[in-house]
Amino acid sequence: MGAAFPSLTFPMGAFLVALSIFLVLPEFSAGITRHFKFDIKLQNVTRLCHTRSMVTVNGRFPGPKIVVREGDRVVVKVVNHVQNNITIHWHGIRQFRNGWADGPAYVTQCPIQTGQSYVYDFTIVGQRGTLWWHAHHSWLRATVYGPLVILPKRGIPYPFPKPYKEVPILLGEWFNEDPEAVIAQALQTGAGPNVSEAYTINGLPGPLYNCSAKDTFKLNVKPGKRYLLRLINAALNDDLFFSIANHSMTVVETDASYVKPLQMDTILIGPGETTNILLHTKPASPNATFFMLARPYNTGLGTIDNTTVAGLLDYASTSNKNLFPVVLLKPTLPAINDTAAAANFSTKLRSLASAQFPANVPQTVDRRFYFTVGLGTSPCPKNQTCQGPNGTKFAASVNNVSFAFPSMALLQAHYMEQSKGVYTTDFPNNPPFQFNYTGTPPNNTFVTNATKVVALPFNTSVELVMQDTSIQGAESHPLHLHGNNFYVVGQGFGNYDPMKDPAKFNLVDPVERNTAGVPSGGWAAIRFRADNPGVWLMHCHFDVHLSWGLRMAWVVNDGPLPSQKLLPPPSDLPKC
Repeated sequence: MGAAFPSLTFPMGAFLVALSIFLVLPEFSAGITRHFKFDIKLQNVTRLCHTRSMVTVNGRFPGPKIVVREGDRVVVKVVNHVQNNITIHWHGIRQFRNGWADGPAYVTQCPIQTGQSYVYDFTIVGQRGTLWWHAHHSWLRATVYGPLVILPKRGIPYPFPKPYKEVPILLGEWFNEDPEAVIAQALQTGAGPNVSEAYTINGLPGPLYNCSAKDTFKLNVKPGKRYLLRLINAALNDDLFFSIANHSMTVVETDASYVKPLQMDTILIGPGETTNILLHTKPASPNATFFMLARPYNTGLGTIDNTTVAGLLDYASTSNKNLFPVVLLKPTLPAINDTAAAANFSTKLRSLASAQFPANVPQTVDRRFYFTVGLGTSPCPKNQTCQGPNGTKFAASVNNVSFAFPSMALLQAHYMEQSKGVYTTDFPNNPPFQFNYTGTPPNNTFVTNATKVVALPFNTSVELVMQDTSIQGAESHPLHLHGNNFYVVGQGFGNYDPMKDPAKFNLVDPVERNTAGVPSGGWAAIRFRADNPGVWLMHCHFDVHLSWGLRMAWVVNDGPLPSQKLLPPPSDLPKC
């Protein structure tokens, strides 16, 4: 298995073979229906001189690249050939009135069971840029993920100089063990899970790891050209600093939303986030090869910096280049716990906020919420020894509520008006008990396990402040909201002050995202308009925190018009 992504052209009869993907690809134009097939199968993959069988899509790691245009209809048949239950989430696609295609297990659908299939059918409405797709059940997204590129409608240019070439750069992780076994053991013992053995660029660990020189991503470039790098952080549990030696990068998009051009030597990208950068190559081919490096940003307890993934940026050879030894240059990355460097990047991002691409920030607010997010503990079951803090089990929560999986998908229960016994609508608007959230933790760190949601009338404008807590150590939390984009109108360190901090909110050109980090030891304020009926998950994109329960859901009720109502479920919706 290599780093190259599959071509979007396929031989006749490819749908007849076990490892197949088909795609109807006529000339790009608005409104085309594009068909894909994902076969979920086991594939032997070797990295770090270790071979293991992993769950893949069409036998590829990472999975196939999907390229569509704004306005296209996308139809993906997913066939599950493995023993694991699975779902696919189209990360960042708004899924207007169509939560049935969103993918999080037990929220919008029951998982696709072994030997079963499900067709995800959705239309790209008002979105263009870099997104991605991934499994959304347990830790299967460790190997089941790929890029989703949405080109603008034909005839509409990028709001930045046209690149010579576009390249997807997926940052991921490699486990020598089956990630499902890793998280299963952690949930059983209550301890933290084993960390991965390596980070990867397009599935390859690179030469800084033992036994990995041959598994190195190499980007060959020409001098004097402009390259659009579509960066995606698909890693399970880490924010990542990314840099390219002796090259600056111009950020032009985050989470498929254009931003004011921002030139940086180092960027921070959280798991779930995407960042498009323009890379200007040097005017003449240098006698050097340049490392592109990524390593974690983490402030949690027991943090160690033991791993860096490397790829190579190599200029086209010239006659002079072979006469002298080639110099290999490395960038200098911030320290693993450099919160100032992380904030320096995230606070500089601004929406393009142009006439063509406005920043539609809600100027007034109907509902305000204050959510604490962070770690806690659960009691150890009787007759069991637990390895979490003080003999407990690690847990995570939003406003002290740790999400409990329901017996049926929340969206199905909502649509059928059968919420009784499945979920309640009394999720707390504010922390149920107050303490110094970024100071000394309280004595009682136990969380409540429940399936609670917030119910909103259609078109409600929402302001949400998410507050990190220092229980079990302060750390950043990349919070992802399904079904909606939001604007990050403010952020800061320490405890949020409702009397002083709103005066500093940016309501003119805040960055628009679907995933954003709550600063370590701090807070982030977002605004969004709940104009998409359905049930929408919000969760930390660190999968260990997700597994421990750091998630909740918003139920957006139908509006009065037919175009404001949730569509009926498809006939092949999986059953629990």
